Amino acid sequence: MRTLILRSCSSYLLPVLLLFSVFILLRGHYLPGGGFVGGLVAAIAFVLDAFSNGLDKTKTVLKIHPGFLMPLGLLVAFFSGISPILFSDLPLMTGLWAENPIPVIGSIGSALFFDLGVYLVVIGASLTIIFTISESAITTPPYWQLLK
Repeated sequence: MRTLILRSCSSYLLPVLLLFSVFILLRGHYLPGGGFVGGLVAAIAFVLDAFSNGLDKTKTVLKIHPGFLMPLGLLVAFFSGISPILFSDLPLMTGLWAENPIPVIGSIGSALFFDLGVYLVVIGASLTIIFTISESAITTPPYWQLLK
């Protein structure tokens, strides 16, 4: 499905969808959204790019293997969960908030870093699954050829 229209649109849609996914990630702090939904939107942006430009070009755009994002996201979420123990005498998973809010983002807290970890895990898991299925579909012959 590499039509000219899809190829032309995907080069513009990839940055817009990634920006929208970051917006959803930051919005999930106070309203519905967050790391899971934002990660799915970012993964969909890369899948659309893979459909239109090919899997190899999308992997070069991504720069790193998506499987690396999963442990990185788990590490970020883990440290956001234990940060109250490290920086104060509060129990595990207690929200810590900065005193001064940032004008566009709002108050920065440990919940934002937890959402960021979820965001990275969802992107990594989704893209790893979809890229693996796509690669195996390219290299595996159709089932009727396997029956011979």
